[in-house]
Amino acid sequence: MPVRPRPRSGEDGGGREAVEPMAAFYHVCFVVPDLEAAMGDLAASAGVGWSEPRSDRIGDWDFRIVFTTGGAPFIELIEGPEGSPWDCGGRARFDHLGFWSASVERASAALTAAGMPEDFSGCPYGRPFAYHRVEGIGARVEMVDASRQEAFLRAWDPGGAAMPVLPAPGPAGAADAE
Repeated sequence: MPVRPRPRSGEDGGGREAVEPMAAFYHVCFVVPDLEAAMGDLAASAGVGWSEPRSDRIGDWDFRIVFTTGGAPFIELIEGPEGSPWDCGGRARFDHLGFWSASVERASAALTAAGMPEDFSGCPYGRPFAYHRVEGIGARVEMVDASRQEAFLRAWDPGGAAMPVLPAPGPAGAADAE
């Protein structure tokens, strides 16, 4: 039997309109062995523009990241080292769909309870996001805490509009009470 999310309406508690989950994904991510080559290939094949790539570090891993310009849904590319959460084994691949969440902790617990185990969490490193493995698609979903959305927009889409946020999972009505 197919699982269908219950319709959501109203606000998510942060003044943003709550939306149906599929309308809420804000990026797709590919992990790649060569950021510039992937950017060039997608620019040539799909006509997308790119922000300036950035270098960052989380835990023991240095990585490089970039997002398309022009607003959501974004394409994200990450070049990460062997053994990192973004290790692509030398071959580019689809990695995850990213969603803003009203509560990463509650979304993560709900996904784990639904049989989608946590694959990596940035939370212990002060980064409010978590990846969960979704075996049915051979990839992950990423839940990013909505508290980071303003900083994301400043960094990757200055002047961009607020994006949809998934309500915090829980019993009926619990998301609206927060």
